[in-house]
Amino acid sequence: MPARAVPAAAPPELPAPPRRVVSLVPSVTESLFDLGLGKAVAGVTDYCIHPAEAVAGLPKVGGPKNPQLEAILALQPDLVIANREENTPAVVRALEAAGVPVWVTFPNTVAETVAFLRDLAALFRSPAAERRAEAIAQAVEAARRLPRRRWRYFVPIWEGETRGLRWWMTFNRHTYPHDLLALLGGENIFADRQRRYPLEADLGLAPERPAPGRDRRYPRVRLEEIVAGQPEVVLLPDEPCTYDARGREAMLALLAETPAGREGRVFLVDGTLLFWFGARLAKAVAVLVEVIGGVGLQDARPWP
Repeated sequence: MPARAVPAAAPPELPAPPRRVVSLVPSVTESLFDLGLGKAVAGVTDYCIHPAEAVAGLPKVGGPKNPQLEAILALQPDLVIANREENTPAVVRALEAAGVPVWVTFPNTVAETVAFLRDLAALFRSPAAERRAEAIAQAVEAARRLPRRRWRYFVPIWEGETRGLRWWMTFNRHTYPHDLLALLGGENIFADRQRRYPLEADLGLAPERPAPGRDRRYPRVRLEEIVAGQPEVVLLPDEPCTYDARGREAMLALLAETPAGREGRVFLVDGTLLFWFGARLAKAVAVLVEVIGGVGLQDARPWP
């Protein structure tokens, strides 16, 4: 999450559908293939792992934060797709200075993700891609109509220790995963918690300092704050922090005085389902409906 983010932009106006696309965003790469546009993908980042077989033989241009400009230009792209959160302003400026059209994406809600997929299909002028985008939109609307009750949740995405005090990073209401889980009835216990700077201020150990332009969507919280929020469900993603079975047991013990801890409602989940905007949205909705079970959806299966 760069401190100074590149502004998001509308899709560029191109004289013809792009034929050589370099994707600097893993979820965009997957979306291109999911919409049937994979033949146009000329290069991807080292972190573009889906679909595995399709991307295995594609040229790699480095990581999202530090892609190799020369490698990108050597592929002679007629479009580079970037993301405000994944890529840096310096990368975008360098590409634009070289005359390469760049589309900077930043879907921050489910609705914006559906709009992104529609824009992507329209940019390629592909009726088949447009139909696939509409199918995903319909899956979202079907999930929205399911009967459900509200359920309180906590999702840690990183953790650390400062001055002997453990903390966990999470997200607030101004993020894609918050909106995705809200679609399924989720209430984020840190929806209104803003990140404070420096870290010690976020943890209540020091006064807050002005931080104009800094990203405030990912607060660092203490155990007391989590327990006070009384989450009914805790989701432990395997990215960016790699939670596993041992991490689940540790979280159950830490949150023993919460509904999630008492009822064993701490679940390991595929992090890409929560954080990858794009075509993965349809799978995310289907899988998360199963994971949250009876807490969120009245007609779903009971807790195991």
